[in-house]
Amino acid sequence: MSCTSPAPELACLPGAIPAADRDAHFTLARELFHERAEVRTALPNGYAIRFAPDALEAVARFVANERKCCPFMSFELALTPASGPLWLRMTGPEGTRSVLDAELNLAGSSCGC
Repeated sequence: MSCTSPAPELACLPGAIPAADRDAHFTLARELFHERAEVRTALPNGYAIRFAPDALEAVARFVANERKCCPFMSFELALTPASGPLWLRMTGPEGTRSVLDAELNLAGSSCGC
């Protein structure tokens, strides 16, 4: 008998976001990752993205819905001291960065990075 659990499926489930909220979620994602992201760092299992401190509410709103859509991912928000930048880390099992590249077009987006 094995005590290991199977690897989580790497599939986004847009239907997990309420239909009334879905368009706004994807609009917010485009705004955040293609207009407001200041720095994007590829990680072996995802991305770390820096935003201005005033993006906190929008990033938190994105994360609240995105974790419904992508239950295999982990999200970390880091707020730096003295009203410094906000960092969002989105990570998960092997293949997560490829999912983010496809779903959020992170590999092809420009953010001054």
